[in-house]
Amino acid sequence: MSEHILFLTGQLAERPLKRILTEMALPDRTWSVRQMGVKVAALMTAEMIQRRLTDTEGADWIMIPGRCRGDLDTLTQHFGVPVRRGPEELMDLPQYFGLEGKPADLGKYDVRIFAEIVDAPRLSVDEILERAERFAAEGADVIDLGCLPDTPFPHLEQSIEYLKEAGYRVSVDSMSPEDLLVAGRAGADFLLSLNEHSLWVAEEVDAVPVIIPHPQNDLASLERAIARMEALGKPYLADPILDPIHFGFADSIVRYHSLRRSHPEVEILMGVGNLTELTEADTVGINAILMGLISELGITNILTTQVSPHCRTAIREADRARRVMYWARQENSLPKQIDGGLTGLHERNPFPYSETEIRELASEIRDPNFRIQVSTLGIHVYNRDGLHTHSDPFALYPHLGVDADGSHAFYLGVELARAEIAHQLGKRYVQDRPLAWGCLIDRPEEDMSRYQAPGTTKRKKKPTGG
Repeated sequence: MSEHILFLTGQLAERPLKRILTEMALPDRTWSVRQMGVKVAALMTAEMIQRRLTDTEGADWIMIPGRCRGDLDTLTQHFGVPVRRGPEELMDLPQYFGLEGKPADLGKYDVRIFAEIVDAPRLSVDEILERAERFAAEGADVIDLGCLPDTPFPHLEQSIEYLKEAGYRVSVDSMSPEDLLVAGRAGADFLLSLNEHSLWVAEEVDAVPVIIPHPQNDLASLERAIARMEALGKPYLADPILDPIHFGFADSIVRYHSLRRSHPEVEILMGVGNLTELTEADTVGINAILMGLISELGITNILTTQVSPHCRTAIREADRARRVMYWARQENSLPKQIDGGLTGLHERNPFPYSETEIRELASEIRDPNFRIQVSTLGIHVYNRDGLHTHSDPFALYPHLGVDADGSHAFYLGVELARAEIAHQLGKRYVQDRPLAWGCLIDRPEEDMSRYQAPGTTKRKKKPTGG
C-alpha cells in the first residue's frame, strides 16, 4: 500500500514544487501540494500551519519547507501524523528521497543575440569569419559588423557575402547612412542604426533597420520614427538606447519601460555593452540582471560586445541568462535553483559537510591515502594517521610527510590550491575534480547538448583565399 505525502509550500514555490515532484515520480508514494497563502515558504511558522491547515488530505505524513522553523513535535501531535522538515532547496528534493531530479530544459529562449565585431574594418575577411565562428559557437544568432568613424571598409560587401554564404545572419553597425545603404544592398539582414532623419535608407533596402532616438534621450523622436515605419508597413526594431551608469542609466531604463507600455507589440533591441563594457565588475551578474529586465519587458533582441578583457565571456553569459530567464518565466518561478551556470564565483551550497561530519568520516579511515574536504572552518586533510585542518595550505604541508615524494607532493599541492580557492570564495570542492566556474569557462561538447537549439550544427569556415 502506497503512502501519501502532503507538501506545504508558498505561492512562489508552488509551481516549481509540483514540477519537481512530477518529474521525480516517487515510487510507491502519492502526493499533494497545499499552498499556504504566503508568498515565500520560509515565512511560514508552526503556528501559522497549525492555524491554516484544516485538512491533511489523508496524508501519512506532512513535509514542510526546510527553512520553515517551528516545533515539529507540536505539529505532529496536533495533526496526528508525522510532520517532517524537508531540504532547504527545492532542487535537493530528489536527493532527499534518494532520487535524481530531471534538469531544467534550457534548450529554448526568445531573445536574439547580436554579437558585434567592433573593429571589423581593420580585420581581413578570414579574420572576420574566424571571429564569427567563435561568436556563433558561444551563442550569437546575428554577427554584427561594427564600422569605425572615418575608417574605410572596402571589404564590407565581401564580408557580408561570405558571412551569408557561411550561413550567418548579418547586421552592420555604422553612424554613416551611406555605409548602411551599401550594407543593405549587399544583403545584410539588419542595419544599426537609423533615426528619423536617416530612415530614407530603410526605404531603399530590404534589411530590417534598428531605429533609435535622436538626440539620444529624445523618446519622442523615436516615437515619430516608429510611426513612419508603421506607415511604410516595413519591419523594424526599436532601441531607446541603454546609457552607462551615472550618464543616464536610470532614465534610459525608464525609456525602455515607457516604450513597452506605449507599444506592447513593438520588437525592441537593447544594446547591453554600455553597461557590461563600461562597468568594472564581473559581467555574469550584470548579464543576469539585464536579462531578467529584458524578460519582464518582453525585449527580444540584444546587442553585446566582447572588447574589454573582463567581458571576454559576455556572449556565453548572455546566452545562458536568456535560457534561464525564459525557463523561469515559463514556469512562473524565480530564476533560482534552475541552473548553476550564472554562479561562476560562488555556489548555492558550497559546504555540504560540517566539521563534525568530516571528523566522523575521518575516524573511519584505515588507509594512508589522503582525503581532502572543505567546510566553513577551512580545509580538512586526513588519512589513517589523523585529521588536520587549516585555512592556509602551507600550514598543512608539515603534516603530510611527502617531502621525498615529488609526484604526491605535486598532486596534493594542486588539490589544496583548489580547496583554498573553494573555501575563500564559497565554492563546492570535490577531490580530483576541477572547480566549477559556471559558463565562464568552456564546457565539454557533450555537456552542452541540452543548450543547443534544435537543428543547429557547427559551421565550417569558408576559405576566402584573401
